[in-house]
Amino acid sequence: MEAKEEGAVVPPTPPEQPYSIYTPTEKWLIVCLIAFGGLFSPLSSNIYFPAIPTIARAFDKSIELINLTVTLYLVFQAITPMFRSIIADTYGRRHSFILCLLLLSLSCVGVALTPTHDYWLLLFLRCFQAAGSASTVAIMVGVVGDISTRADRGGFLGIATIGPMFAPAVGPVIGGVLADKLGWRSIFWFLCIASSICAVVMILFLPETLRAIVGNGSIPLPRFYHAVIPVIGREGRKSWSQTSSTPTSARKKFQNPLLLLLHIDVALLLLINGVVYSVFYGVIASISSVFHDAYPQLNETELGLCFLTIGGGTLLGSWVCGRLLDWDYQRLRRALRDPNVEQVDETSGKVDDSFPIEKARLRLLPTFLAFFVVSCIGYGWCIDKRTHISGPLILLAGVGLVVITVMNCIQTLMLDLMPTHGSAITACNNLVRCGLGAALVSGIQPLLDALGAGYAYVLLGGLSALMAPLLYVVIHIGPRCRARRIRMEVERREREEERKRERERETALGT
Repeated sequence: MEAKEEGAVVPPTPPEQPYSIYTPTEKWLIVCLIAFGGLFSPLSSNIYFPAIPTIARAFDKSIELINLTVTLYLVFQAITPMFRSIIADTYGRRHSFILCLLLLSLSCVGVALTPTHDYWLLLFLRCFQAAGSASTVAIMVGVVGDISTRADRGGFLGIATIGPMFAPAVGPVIGGVLADKLGWRSIFWFLCIASSICAVVMILFLPETLRAIVGNGSIPLPRFYHAVIPVIGREGRKSWSQTSSTPTSARKKFQNPLLLLLHIDVALLLLINGVVYSVFYGVIASISSVFHDAYPQLNETELGLCFLTIGGGTLLGSWVCGRLLDWDYQRLRRALRDPNVEQVDETSGKVDDSFPIEKARLRLLPTFLAFFVVSCIGYGWCIDKRTHISGPLILLAGVGLVVITVMNCIQTLMLDLMPTHGSAITACNNLVRCGLGAALVSGIQPLLDALGAGYAYVLLGGLSALMAPLLYVVIHIGPRCRARRIRMEVERREREEERKRERERETALGT
């Protein structure tokens, strides 16, 4: 090996690019933008509930037939993200987000103008509403995966889910007031205006974040991908524009998101999350009826305000949970740190595959799940025994506080396990939880009538408690499942490289 000539100039080693060029402030701004967009998926569904009797009278249909519009909405809310997630993971987040909001806005105009003698049109347009709004949460989670590492992902996802989790509580309040004061059509005009404003905000400020297209955000893109007012990431692009930058992953071909269900650890996480969410949704869907029966002195406005307690719990839980996730993650990293092993640089997004991420995310969940079960059972017996109204309201706040913590922990872990399939894994999550939620909502009233509130919520709490052992199963088998996925991915890449070399040899022989 020849020695270097004396006085030779050694070119400086280019600095390692960060995982994302966005500053912490810019990341939080992106998270706030997508949280605003994610609000419309549950809001479009729940804001409709208080107006169902009014719409039934307007269309001269039974409550059961009007409830069919809710069922169809939930069906399309479960299915459509499966398709849109493929588009978002392939062609970008920004345009997918904006198109969803525009479709929601236009469909709301159609519903607001639907003649009362065209019941079929109401059904048809509600399906389009679901198609527009349902995918916003899946795209939202994909954006969080694009800009965050494991070390700070929990905090970002906790804030991003404030909108989707707070909407089920505040939506019925808004819907009730609008239907009472301005008529049922005003609900859909409100949704139209709000979603249009959100779409304009996204057009103006939201950057493209899909790493297969923009890498860490520094790759120059055609004007079509840029925000109209590109204030987010402008300084970062200037700083890293002179260094070599390539996408961090190849743009994926169309893939079936349902294939993710074949991973046993992912399937178990989806089941746990789906059951907890369905119980939570069953609680929300029955609040009006059980409070009306237990406390008949409440008027419609006061019944609507009861939803705010569970919404306040989810709001507080979203804020607390993110910080708790990040704190516990760092605590476990410090406990497992080996001074003889080079540490993983979370700033650059490097992942230590030996780190027990399942344990870091799930080890606190059995405690929270126990609190969720106790809150559900206590709430049911407070309603059954007609205690002072403060009792069930406080327990509703506890239900909201804990459920968002459980769901955010599981969603964050699934994003850790499938970081390049953020929208697809969220679409699968949406399919499972909305399917289970629709089933439970359809049966919650017969269950309450048959067993009474006390025993009904004992049953639902017990169903949630059965998920606790599955958490330990995931912690136990998760590392092996991850190792298997890594091995399969390495083998896939080797096969692709071999096919590429074979094509090159055939080309060389042909010439």
